[in-house]
Amino acid sequence: MSRGLDVLLIKPGSQDILYGSLSKENLTAIEPPLWAGLIATFLKRRGYNVSILDVEAEGCNVGDVADRIEHLKPLLVGIVVSGTNPSASTMNMTGARVILEEIARRGLGVKTALAGLHPSALPEQTMREERVDFVCEGEAFYTFAELIDALRDDYNRRDFPVKGLWYRKDREIVANERAELIKDLDREIPHVSWELLPMDRYRAHNWHCFQEPGRRRKPYGVIYTSLGCPFRCHFCCINAIFGGPGIRYKSAHSVVDEIGWLVEEYGVKNIKIIDEMFVLKESHVLDICEGIIRRGYDLNIWAYARINTVNEKLLRRMREAGFKWLAYGIESGNDRVLKSVTKGISVERTKDVIGMTQELGINVIGNYIFGLPEDDHESMEDTYRLAEELNCEFVNMYCATAYPGSGLYEQAVREGWPLPDSWSGYSPYSYDHLPLPTRYLSAIEVLRFRDNAYVRYFSGERYQKMVRERFGEAVLEEIKSKLTRRLRRKYLEEVST
Repeated sequence: MSRGLDVLLIKPGSQDILYGSLSKENLTAIEPPLWAGLIATFLKRRGYNVSILDVEAEGCNVGDVADRIEHLKPLLVGIVVSGTNPSASTMNMTGARVILEEIARRGLGVKTALAGLHPSALPEQTMREERVDFVCEGEAFYTFAELIDALRDDYNRRDFPVKGLWYRKDREIVANERAELIKDLDREIPHVSWELLPMDRYRAHNWHCFQEPGRRRKPYGVIYTSLGCPFRCHFCCINAIFGGPGIRYKSAHSVVDEIGWLVEEYGVKNIKIIDEMFVLKESHVLDICEGIIRRGYDLNIWAYARINTVNEKLLRRMREAGFKWLAYGIESGNDRVLKSVTKGISVERTKDVIGMTQELGINVIGNYIFGLPEDDHESMEDTYRLAEELNCEFVNMYCATAYPGSGLYEQAVREGWPLPDSWSGYSPYSYDHLPLPTRYLSAIEVLRFRDNAYVRYFSGERYQKMVRERFGEAVLEEIKSKLTRRLRRKYLEEVST
């Protein structure tokens, strides 16, 4: 067949499976697919013809996806199982598998590749389990370019000397060495290819806009200012895509230019900085803040911060630049448990930093994890009591889950701990979510504790009073409404019958 398109990059979607009742309430965000957008930019700057299909944003079913492939006739279909957050990639293998199976069923005759964090964490297993021609291990920028060149040269070739590529030859799986990481982010991937995305479809999280007049969640943009993370938290998997700890930065000028493009071309006010560790290098953050302030943009930004990398001067400048929310990985309210996962923070330090952040007018998203390996009922109660004491404007409460690529996953495999029997089971809100047991508690005990703690927190009189005073009665009613939509849990239902 004739081909005019080099690669169709697909962001899979299965929100109804992964988020349960939350997806039907429009509480979750629909984020632009950062990795697909960056890969597209990298390839376009080298002259390749690229298109993106965001299945989640466009509301496509699997038949629609196959029809699009048949119409565009790409040389290569690259399914980007995106997400740099610990929970954001593995669970999206659910949607990726359905697409691959439909391509095979329809006999579309197109080469397929999987890229992203999960395929990088488990490349051999992914090759064995999925009906896919190639797996890209690592960032995939150079790998996609070299793979396209190889297919252009000979579409039916059997050998692919492409760095970062896994493929089959004579029914055997071939693994090439990893590709190099991009060094000059400004030059090679200065921005996302926004023009290839349905920008009118993206919406911010509901909490992100609690304080915004009219609660406008659209339009919405996601940017990056760095790639990687220098830390080694035991429960985190994000560095699987980079090959190890480390961090590379975009220049502040490049970051502010991209923000300017979103503001001026698309009218974006709500922005997420997707860096796993944005508030790390003080000069980097301050330079970005100064650039935003000079341009006079009115923004509503949220980003990830770390308890031991912020200070009052930095927070004041961030608030002035439009940072209205910061997400902190608080994880546990027990110092013994924190030490066991190499978090490097203490409960007292956490209290000081959260209080300082709130006093300076920045809302806090507190992220907590129940069921870390050393957790027992008492330590999980410590975590819940800390959450009540801090009274963050919003919280995420997770069960400890062994995401592929994390030290926790390796420990679970080594010690024979039960793992989810489907990729959707790694989603913290899915029906079949299965967390890890601890040394003292079963997975079901952890899951039950988490779900009860979530309801207790958002139902709490002190929390609801704070929400009413900070954000108004309408936001409080939205939270109360959400509490009536309980997540269904397969494993809790089984033990109750």
